[in-house]
Amino acid sequence: MKKILVTGGNGQLGSELRQIAINKTQYDWVFTDYQELNLCDLTNLEFKLTEINPQIIINCAAHTAVDKAETEVELSDVLNHQSVAVLAMWSHANNCKLIHVSTDYVFDGNSAVALTETAETNPINVYGFTKLAGEKACLEQNSNAIIIRTSWVYSSFGNNFVKTMSRLMQERESLNVVNDQIGSPTYAADLAEAIMTIIQHKNWQPGIYNFSNEGEISWYDFAVAIQEIGGFECDVNGILASNYPTPAKRPAYSLLDKSKIKTVFGVSVPEYKESLKKCMNLLRFNTNL
Repeated sequence: MKKILVTGGNGQLGSELRQIAINKTQYDWVFTDYQELNLCDLTNLEFKLTEINPQIIINCAAHTAVDKAETEVELSDVLNHQSVAVLAMWSHANNCKLIHVSTDYVFDGNSAVALTETAETNPINVYGFTKLAGEKACLEQNSNAIIIRTSWVYSSFGNNFVKTMSRLMQERESLNVVNDQIGSPTYAADLAEAIMTIIQHKNWQPGIYNFSNEGEISWYDFAVAIQEIGGFECDVNGILASNYPTPAKRPAYSLLDKSKIKTVFGVSVPEYKESLKKCMNLLRFNTNL
């Protein structure tokens, strides 16, 4: 029985993989968070990995607080870069398959067309910079690894834009949401399914792949969809990103082209509203949203 190690097991993607694991009993699943496997403890990380001895690693762990990363540079680098190098090195030495999750923030946002895996990277914030360093270290240490870049992740688990908007729309009469940052959201449950499709595919083809839901929207469009699906009375107004300054700059355009993952692994990519409805139905069922 193959053992799958999932790092960041309590995050949004890790939690969705836990749901999948319930029915995927042909695998021996090990879910860790920092309490069980501290990725910042680089000196003991190899020893811990040898102790667990997985055949597959899905690295969902990251320092994803984009604004905090601007001041927590060292922590970001250890989690998003240095620990990835160790995971890749260990997996290469131990014939272990590695899937590492990365981000659209490796791009500068100056494109006008959907970004392919070969598009030029040029991060504009610390989070993106450390995640790109992690990608490079991953492929340098293990050329057989798979990297999946994703964007705007949300889930019924954890804290995210969908949950925040749903709550605020019930508390306020109006909301301002940025309308000049373009991309596509990713329902973590869909990404988890895509990862399982790759793991179960007969041909393991290493390299970088993109995954997000279908659709080219702004955060404002995303908020309006949440408002419509939730039936909230709140007015949603579009504003420029320049009117909502944040410590970390965000890419103005980071729509990902998903052609490669569809072609190579036959991954199906749902339309974003279809997935948003599923997630919001779960939230409504669980919390009477």
